Amino acid sequence: MVPISFKEITRRISIVELPETDLVIGIGTGGIVPAALTAYRLGVELRVMTLNYRDENNQPRHESPVVLQLPEDPELSGKKILLVDDVSVSGKTLDAARELLKGLEVKTLTMKGKADYVLFPEVKDCVKWPWKP
Repeated sequence: MVPISFKEITRRISIVELPETDLVIGIGTGGIVPAALTAYRLGVELRVMTLNYRDENNQPRHESPVVLQLPEDPELSGKKILLVDDVSVSGKTLDAARELLKGLEVKTLTMKGKADYVLFPEVKDCVKWPWKP
């Protein structure tokens, strides 16, 4: 496992060119911390959308992501949304979240994997995130 520190994550968040954003939505649970850091940097509100697809060992536990919690603010119309998750391997979780936000302007950010913005594109191995035991 590759350890990545909070210091390096916040450094990358501070230097990446992010799109104009009105609202950050973090995908729980892994995306909540990076979403909070990103929302803070952008000075915008944070909401959480919880979808579950993989187990603690990173193996799919469902055929497709299952929605457990939607963002609190039902009025998202006209807002530019940045959807944040820690990792996107297959893209299924981000695709499911985009489908729930269909018709809205949505960009994606992940720490590693597949997204519009990826903070650690060079990391191919599993990561030891500082917010996970």
